[in-house]
Amino acid sequence: MKFEELKSFLDEKADRYNTPDFIENDPIQIPHRFSLQQDIEIAGFLAATISWGNRKSIISSAEKMLSIMGNSPYDFVMNYSQKDLEDIQDKSIHRTFNGQDFAYFIRQFNRIYKGNESLESLFEVRESETNFLHAIERFRNNFLETEKHRSHKHISSPGKNSSAKRIIMFLRWMVRKDKRGVDFGIWEKIDHKYLSIPLDVHTGNISRKLGLISRTQNDWKTVEELDIAIRKFDENDPAKYDFALFGLGVTKELL
Repeated sequence: MKFEELKSFLDEKADRYNTPDFIENDPIQIPHRFSLQQDIEIAGFLAATISWGNRKSIISSAEKMLSIMGNSPYDFVMNYSQKDLEDIQDKSIHRTFNGQDFAYFIRQFNRIYKGNESLESLFEVRESETNFLHAIERFRNNFLETEKHRSHKHISSPGKNSSAKRIIMFLRWMVRKDKRGVDFGIWEKIDHKYLSIPLDVHTGNISRKLGLISRTQNDWKTVEELDIAIRKFDENDPAKYDFALFGLGVTKELL
């Protein structure tokens, strides 16, 4: 397809899938159960962190975490007891994300929220930066500190060339704002022009079929290659095309 044809095609697909109907079967439904910003952030970050595999399984596992936290994530994070954490340690949560990881995340959230009203300040993009690479690295260093822990593997590092798909997805939820009701857009200090497409097997394959990327690996270099292509269609809201690529993956329209 020529540029204008491809843009029109992707705009139509983004428009079709960026609707409230999207929420029902997607992990984004987890933070949508809350209205308090901190609840949305914590529930969203946890749901995004375990977002690999079957979506029904992801949602079920996220619901398990919400239940453990009494369906009040922020209150639990700020007021848990040592026994609460000990009880969590041995629980099975989602695949390789286990009770130890969950307890670790809760402790880190507690520390961070004692010094910050929101997670937004930990992800701010600095002048001269064009995407979230360095912001994610700064957040990662803050969240994980220097302590060695098995949970480090659950927060990907774009600095080590990971696509960081789950964090990029979480950032889309928090930063991107429109009137469709899917993304929250509660982080108003960060411009959504810096967002990238959450890159995984499906969005990568669709992007290659459309000629948006040429690299065969799904890594950070490919995220940046896709950035260049997608931002030509809309430099102010590139992440809206995540809905288009997702929709094309679900419908298998390009197979």
